[in-house]
Amino acid sequence: MTAALKVAVIAGEVSGDLLGADLIRALKARYAGSVELMGVGGEALEAQGLTSLFDYSELSIMGFTQVLKKLPKLIARINQTAAAIVAAKPDVLLIIDSPDFTHRVAKKVRKQLPQLPVVNYVCPSVWAWKEYRATAMLSYVDHVLALLPFEPEAMRRLGGPPTTFVGHRLSVDPDVLAVRQRRAERPLPEQGQPKTILLLPGSRSTETTRLMEPFQEAAKAFVERNGPTRFLLPTVPRQENRIRDMAAVWPDDIRPEIGIDSVFKWKAFAEADAAIAASGTVILELALAGVPTISVYKTDWIFTMLSKRVKTWTGALPNLIADYAIIPEYFNEVVRAGSMLRWAERLSSDTIERQAMLEGYALVQQRLHTEVPPGETGAAILLDVLKNRDSRSA
Repeated sequence: MTAALKVAVIAGEVSGDLLGADLIRALKARYAGSVELMGVGGEALEAQGLTSLFDYSELSIMGFTQVLKKLPKLIARINQTAAAIVAAKPDVLLIIDSPDFTHRVAKKVRKQLPQLPVVNYVCPSVWAWKEYRATAMLSYVDHVLALLPFEPEAMRRLGGPPTTFVGHRLSVDPDVLAVRQRRAERPLPEQGQPKTILLLPGSRSTETTRLMEPFQEAAKAFVERNGPTRFLLPTVPRQENRIRDMAAVWPDDIRPEIGIDSVFKWKAFAEADAAIAASGTVILELALAGVPTISVYKTDWIFTMLSKRVKTWTGALPNLIADYAIIPEYFNEVVRAGSMLRWAERLSSDTIERQAMLEGYALVQQRLHTEVPPGETGAAILLDVLKNRDSRSA
């Protein structure tokens, strides 16, 4: 009888929680025995059997000022998580994204359990800034599972751990694929018909606080120039009250329809003529779903000061994958209603800008395509890392 496989897993955000659940599901299908989970995660990992050590939404913070503000609690959670993993003595540790938290935990665990294999799912953006992190990872990461096709070469160049491109979960997500199909079959509104604009101000309180006001200004300007318009705003449950309170003061003619469940979200993705979205994973989600998009973001003052250290030429994942500017981006002081308005007009109509963006999206989909689903490849690599550990021990 095959012994149970004990997996410690740490996911700090919704996207990481979904990636982890996908991999664990594939791992259960591959492993002959049972798979037991412990660690930190959300609803998707809990559905796979995880009882999270604490509510992982505590880790969903952005910006240096927010990190500093919550640093004592973060340090306490890092220590709590590391101690729990060491006490559990798992067979493998899977850390997923959120490197400010997950990597600190992994380093502490590796010091006390030096033989414990550590797999890192989602390559840290060492190719964008803090390149020294690649070599630093050698001391506590055995293998990196990369979502982007250029990351293995970047890690090799920077001297980091072995890295494999496994593909991106979103490129095979059935909801994304279904929306893309629905969008391919729907016509744009005819001249004079109301358009539908998707607003995505982020899933963190810091993001929504900074972006809701410029989104309101852009919506107001769009209606002034284009007439009655429908605005859709999907959000996450933990941000619902904040979003509704901020949107309550918007004039009636631009007040968005707000929803928190996945049915509302995918319906909004399917029906939108264009989107204005906070920079992040959702930009790639929109690209793969075929929604013409403008990417915007406002950072805190400390990150703004340090931005010169960022070496990447773009913050939009579709642009990085295609290696050219598909999606327009606006940051900080250039996040202006006039820019968002004009792009929304061009992208929600049958224009060369819209067509060029959709052609770019097709290239992104092509480059992210893998024959084997990402979770299955990740599960196979995790088991290989375990096998190599066991052979060394023998």
